[in-house]
Amino acid sequence: MSTPESNMSRFIAASGLTNFADGIATVAWAWLATLITRDPLLVALVPVALRLPWFLCAIPAGIVTDRVDRRRLILAMDAIRGIAFCGVTLSLHVNAPLLAAPDSGVSSPALFAAILIAAAIVGVAEVFRDNAAQTMLPSLVSHDRLEHANGRLWSVELVGNALLGPAVGAFLIGYAVQAPFAVNAAIYGCAVILFLSLNGRFRPVLTQTGSWRADLREAVQFLLNAPLLRALAWITGFWNLFFEMVMIALVLHVQENLGLTAQAYGLLLAAGALGGIVGGWCGEHVVRRLGPKRSAQWMLACSPPAFLGVLMAPGAVSLAVVLFLFNVTGLIWNIVSVSYRQRHIPDALLGRVNSLYRLLAWGMMPVGLILSGGLVNIGETLIARELALTVPFVVATYGSGALAWIGWHAIGRGFDAQP
Repeated sequence: MSTPESNMSRFIAASGLTNFADGIATVAWAWLATLITRDPLLVALVPVALRLPWFLCAIPAGIVTDRVDRRRLILAMDAIRGIAFCGVTLSLHVNAPLLAAPDSGVSSPALFAAILIAAAIVGVAEVFRDNAAQTMLPSLVSHDRLEHANGRLWSVELVGNALLGPAVGAFLIGYAVQAPFAVNAAIYGCAVILFLSLNGRFRPVLTQTGSWRADLREAVQFLLNAPLLRALAWITGFWNLFFEMVMIALVLHVQENLGLTAQAYGLLLAAGALGGIVGGWCGEHVVRRLGPKRSAQWMLACSPPAFLGVLMAPGAVSLAVVLFLFNVTGLIWNIVSVSYRQRHIPDALLGRVNSLYRLLAWGMMPVGLILSGGLVNIGETLIARELALTVPFVVATYGSGALAWIGWHAIGRGFDAQP
């Protein structure tokens, strides 16, 4: 018979597997795009296809999450992602060997279109899956242990997503371009099998049984009456815009300005993951010592120097140190914001309100990706390409500085107004 402890262990293990696959894909998607085109804007289209569903599908995902068994929804979405990765593997096999990537346009329009479609499918499934998983966690652990559970969960996820996954992804794509996508298909299959063994009731008790519009109206009204939730959402949204702007620019920056290989790029992401793991393990203690308000404020204030450090790092080692420290602060911010949502939003509303929150917080990601590619392309008409590739880092540094100043006061007001 399953116990709460065993259910939590299986939940974390399954999440670890899927995040390991996500980590492999982090390197594989971006690097694959650069093998088909060298145009920064076209390179950015692949992660845009992955992130745009957070803007388009967040609200439907929230409504569905509050109406169905969340465990079954997760199972279905993981299966869909596995099938999509099978499709990419087959497409790459058919088109092998790849033609040389042109500076403008794409080497194979049909293959590029297939990759964009598969990335969009994976992105849509991720929206539904992640929303269901985040709303399911409070059913597995008591509210007074949410910081502890979230910290441990994210630590395990980061081991796969950003530590092992990128390094394995870099190795696999260096071995064969289709290898990381084939491995991901197998990993999602294993996650589905593991999640099937999870027992319990994970369908919320609805507060009402109205139309989708009525369900959405109820969630919007709750968010409108929660100023701190709104503040955390828009701060996270703008931070994600700047972060995605920098991370997609980093792919070409490490290749062309720093002269690093795919393997070195994967190790850089792994260094960032180590920081996230440390943040996940120590975040509970930091929040307990500083309190949620000060923890959120100081983690946000660390962003401007971190973005500047990514720009100024002269080589792989210094860049790895910056990414390590940056991710420590990012994970502590996540522990504060996610635990607050899980604790203060009723279970019957959690999927919908969480989706509205993530619409604001994650919907800005594709904006940052497109803006990054556009800034580089515009910059190339005015300055050398070497300098143009650094423009997104400069914009993120100044933008996050303004965000930290405004957000510090918004967070303070929000927490001070709490009963």
